[in-house]
Amino acid sequence: MVSSTILLAAAAAIAPLASAHFGLEYPEWRADTLKSDSNYSQWQYPCAGVPTDAGNRTDWPLTGGSLKLDLHHPWEYVFVNLGLGNNVTNFNYTLTGPTFWNVTGAGTLCVDLPLPEGLEVSDGQQASIQVVNVGASGSALYNCADITFRANATALSKDECKTDDKVTFAEVKEQNANSTEGGEGAGNDNTESGASLVGLNNVVLTAVVGMALSFVTGMAL
Repeated sequence: MVSSTILLAAAAAIAPLASAHFGLEYPEWRADTLKSDSNYSQWQYPCAGVPTDAGNRTDWPLTGGSLKLDLHHPWEYVFVNLGLGNNVTNFNYTLTGPTFWNVTGAGTLCVDLPLPEGLEVSDGQQASIQVVNVGASGSALYNCADITFRANATALSKDECKTDDKVTFAEVKEQNANSTEGGEGAGNDNTESGASLVGLNNVVLTAVVGMALSFVTGMAL
């Protein structure tokens, strides 16, 4: 029998588009794609139609920095990707672990993101961050921010980087059928350890990841 979770995921992929969007507060996004008079669309891959350097570049620490989002959905899957260069076309590094985050609650989410293990960057190197949100409709929303890695840059302070109490997030992971591991991330923890792990059955995880990645890479289902 086909898992009900897989059926729900498939149904979500063809559901009508949701009206809710999201804001990228830090690093500074390329443009405010929430403005009603904007010519940009968050539905458009890879960066809502906003070209590189449309906004300011934010200095980011060499080991990773802060990410602050303004979320409008009751729940969503969040992918954060990184591409190196001054005109990125390939966001080939993930900053949300091997899969993605499951975020519950509308409001502010602020997290300190370390760079992937083994990725070394240099002072003055340019890059871009892509944030992808997949909500109940199964459709993806995109926003991007351009950054410059700096040796003297620092992450946001704890006062600046606060997650709303009603917002929780967890890193989705593969789970064996007999495993009971799971939980929710602390809403006010702005460190990497703020995300706990939510387990999914291998088959379900593969189906959900496959569906979501098709949106992350801009491919049609």
